[in-house]
Amino acid sequence: MKVCRLGKEMHTVELFDEALAVAERLGFKIREEWLEGYGGGGCEISGQKWIFIDLSLSSRDQLEQVVGALREEPAVDDQELSPQLSQLIDRE
Repeated sequence: MKVCRLGKEMHTVELFDEALAVAERLGFKIREEWLEGYGGGGCEISGQKWIFIDLSLSSRDQLEQVVGALREEPAVDDQELSPQLSQLIDRE
């Protein structure tokens, strides 16, 4: 993982936006739905990678849905990430 040094602490919304941008660069389609806490996260449908974001969850929980999908994506190691997002994705 390439870590970009920003020199400041990022807020959840900024991390969420960065995580979504990384996911889109990696070929994920993003769908935001009101799932009432019963779903969300990454999956593959007919060869297309998707991340479903549950709008009923807090921004922190929505971030975790995206991060969870990115953890499973090997190509994330080739992406430039902020130190904070890199730490959240860290699989070790």
